Amino acid sequence: MQHDLFLAQKHAWNLARTLMTPIVLFKSDGEYGVLPADEVEDAEIVVLFEYDPYTGGHSVH
Repeated sequence: MQHDLFLAQKHAWNLARTLMTPIVLFKSDGEYGVLPADEVEDAEIVVLFEYDPYTGGHSVH
């Protein structure tokens, strides 16, 4: 988990391009993390951005 939003965004975009799958950037307990979009099932996280390797990143809110 990261405390720096900018660094987490860079990692999320890089991961999306490497895996060629949508990645979500989420916030949980004051920290940022990334997961493949199809693995997000937990209601305790707040999804902030989605990074799609084909269309780019966009804010979920």
